[in-house]
Amino acid sequence: MSTQIQDRPPTPQPGSSADDRAFLGHPRGLSTLFFVELWERFSYYGMRAILLYFLIDTAAHGGLGIGETTGTAVVAIYGASVYLLSIIGGFTADRVFGARRSALYGAVVIMAGHVCLAIPASGTAWLGIALVALGTGLLKPNISSMVGSLYRPEDARRDGGFSIFYMSINIGSFFSPLVVGWLRATYGYHAGFSAAAVGMAIAIVWFVLGRKALGPVVDDVPNPLSPHERGRVAALALGAVVAFVAIVLVAGLWRDTLLDQVIDAISIVAVLTPIAYFTMMFRSPKVEREEKTHLAAYLPLWIGAMLFWMIFEQAAGKMALFAAENTVKQTAGVTVNPEWFQSINPLAIVLLAPIFGWIWTKRAGRFPSTPMKFVLGVALIGLSALAMAWAFATYSGNTAPVYVLGGIFLLQTVAELCLSPVGLSATTRLAPRAFSSQAMALWFLGSAAGQAIAAQLIQAMGGLGNAAYYVVNGIITLVVAAVLFALVPWIRRRMATAELHSTDRTESELVNA
Repeated sequence: MSTQIQDRPPTPQPGSSADDRAFLGHPRGLSTLFFVELWERFSYYGMRAILLYFLIDTAAHGGLGIGETTGTAVVAIYGASVYLLSIIGGFTADRVFGARRSALYGAVVIMAGHVCLAIPASGTAWLGIALVALGTGLLKPNISSMVGSLYRPEDARRDGGFSIFYMSINIGSFFSPLVVGWLRATYGYHAGFSAAAVGMAIAIVWFVLGRKALGPVVDDVPNPLSPHERGRVAALALGAVVAFVAIVLVAGLWRDTLLDQVIDAISIVAVLTPIAYFTMMFRSPKVEREEKTHLAAYLPLWIGAMLFWMIFEQAAGKMALFAAENTVKQTAGVTVNPEWFQSINPLAIVLLAPIFGWIWTKRAGRFPSTPMKFVLGVALIGLSALAMAWAFATYSGNTAPVYVLGGIFLLQTVAELCLSPVGLSATTRLAPRAFSSQAMALWFLGSAAGQAIAAQLIQAMGGLGNAAYYVVNGIITLVVAAVLFALVPWIRRRMATAELHSTDRTESELVNA
């Protein structure tokens, strides 16, 4: 194809018809993607559930023995890296390999990373963390794209198909902390990482065996690189690597260790990349004037989402510390593994998502509007930060009842249900058509930037305590929620021409990133 063809998501293939109802009334390919995503999320969240404990535990107990503040910052910057690298996944799918091969190559890299983590050596551990981040970046934006390719645009089953698909995410992320947490407590960290590797291996096998059910469209490359562009992209990639190394070296002017320098370098890139993306979209001649109006409406929503993820993604960071160091070890005669708390969110999603989907459907076209749902999500996550500040200030030495942290996880889940599915919908509706595939990467970059900011705040406030950290997070987020509330009428006016049927379409699907 000519390089002038616009980037776009895969076009539904001719076989995507209402006659294909082999999986719960949906296309057979949905079954393949459902189980691939289930096992991939099992591996990802299982590894994440024990990552902080592995980083800060002593070498005698199988850990890496780094400081608590640095370890928490590493977990945040690891999460930022996963979402930052999703732009590579979007690019390779659009211009190099297509969605299926990009996802498959990412899955293999992820499994290699988990295998490295399963080896009891510090060098392979850091390599494993990097590989999992890179592989997830290749895979994550393309699995959802392939789900969309199973349906024609007019197929009424599309929303239901995504709801079923996203349920697989929550099933995998619910069971993985339970299983991997038990393995870690019983056999050690490397047994837990081995389970994540096995989960990823199952996902790869399922993906390969189910290839035919996906149809030929998943191998399409919408906007392939020309021979001339290949050389240019290779040069740009090399330049990006050199620039990153330069940033790491410059960070040595204010950081004493290489690890801290890398954290700062990734933070800088994670914040500057979405700024560059927005600038490129606003200035691109491919973006029409009306589309720039939609993009302007999307920007404040994206900023609110960035701060939302800054707090929400601390589930594997500071909230994991509270689970291990401040929460009781036993309740009702049951020994509580700290990893188990990370299963609360996916379980609550499974229970509450149908209720919220029903509410949003009944309230379609009425209060709350799409931007107002963002306001609710950002405000609730800000309140959860203040709740965590209170919890850290009130309990110490494993004295907090399980319902304290459990209740805060539940509050954050309600906030997520207000913001995350709405954000996905708003991204697809408001993104410029020329950047439709890469728009989802921009949504993921909100999480990358948020977690990068979290890493910097963690380091900057390391000596002030966890309660102070959460107070600052809560105040910043609530102030932004108030600004978003004031901007609701302005945002709705600019969204008006992008709304296809009503102010709020049914938004029952949820990605639990």
